[in-house]
Amino acid sequence: MLTYFFSRLPKPPKDTIRTVEGYCDCIVLRHFQAGSARAAASVSAVPLLNAGDGPGQHPTQALLDVYTIKRELGDLEGVRVALVGDLANGRTARSLAYLLSSFPKVSFVFVAPPVVRMGDDIKEFLDERSIPWSESSDLASVSSQVDVLYQTRIQKERFKDKPQDYEAAKGKFIVNSEIMNALPKKSIVMHPLPRVDEIVAAEVDSDPRAAYFRQAKNGLFVRMALLKLALLK
Repeated sequence: MLTYFFSRLPKPPKDTIRTVEGYCDCIVLRHFQAGSARAAASVSAVPLLNAGDGPGQHPTQALLDVYTIKRELGDLEGVRVALVGDLANGRTARSLAYLLSSFPKVSFVFVAPPVVRMGDDIKEFLDERSIPWSESSDLASVSSQVDVLYQTRIQKERFKDKPQDYEAAKGKFIVNSEIMNALPKKSIVMHPLPRVDEIVAAEVDSDPRAAYFRQAKNGLFVRMALLKLALLK
């Protein structure tokens, strides 16, 4: 038996986790607060998978993203990745930076509006491992130099208390025909989905380098494998 548990409470109550574990063999937890999965796992007697903890981490997405890059490009060594969009709140971009740092000669470029730049914790993590990274506001120039253009949406729901910051961030970096013309022929565009207006569908979706729907499909296979591992006795 498998339970998918989504909590809107400030923290997943320990008693709730300990109750739910009695009904299932595995808990998949998605929660709006960073660190919630770690806290829940500390009291759970059954395997617990983090399906996203607010602006913190999204490890299963990172696994399917790395699988997608390997399948699309053939190798992970030396891959050059541009992470674009809401990097302050984008747990998918954060997790991907963590996981890709395990592979040799990987490098990153962060392209984000000032109000949603990549957090210092990720930058310090990469520095500690001597992983090259830089920041840029020129998406076209960056696109011409990378193997993976990883686009994310500006997450409006993260700006409830600061609508002016959302207005300052939205629509700044859009993947369109200009960006695709700059992108090398063997590179790919990825997106964790859903998208809003940061990819112009009519100009990009039909391009074979648009890998985001293949990426989404890969998530099915990766998560099936993950559940199998978690449920092995």
